[in-house]
Amino acid sequence: MKKKIFITASILGALAVIAGAFAAHGLQTRLSVKDMQVWNTAVQYQFYHVFALLALSHLSRYQTTLVNTCYYLFTIGIVFFCGSLYLLATLELLGWAWIRIIGPVTPLGGFLFICGWITMGIAATKNK
Repeated sequence: MKKKIFITASILGALAVIAGAFAAHGLQTRLSVKDMQVWNTAVQYQFYHVFALLALSHLSRYQTTLVNTCYYLFTIGIVFFCGSLYLLATLELLGWAWIRIIGPVTPLGGFLFICGWITMGIAATKNK
C-alpha cells in the first residue's frame, strides 16, 4: 500500500506542477482574474493533498483499513474538488458553458478532503 500511495502522490504532484506552470505560461492572458484565482486554488489544494498522501504513506506500513479509506478519500477528493475547479475556470475558454452543472461536485470533493483528514487522524491514533 505504501508504494501505491507514494506513486499516486508522485503522479498527482507532477500534474499539480504542470497545472501551475500551464496557468502561469499559457492561461494567464486567456482567463479572467477570477478564473485564474479559481485555477490557482485548485493547484494549491492539489498540492496540499499530495503532501497529505505522502504523510499517509508513512502510516501505510500498518496496512489498516483506515489508511486505505483515507487514500481513496484524498485521491477522489483531488479529482472532484480540483478537477471541477480546473473545469470551472476554463469553461468559457473551452466553450463549455453548459457544463456549469458540475459546480456541486466541488463541495463534494471538499467534503471528501475533510473526511480524509479526519480518517487520517483516527488512523494515526490507532497505529502504535
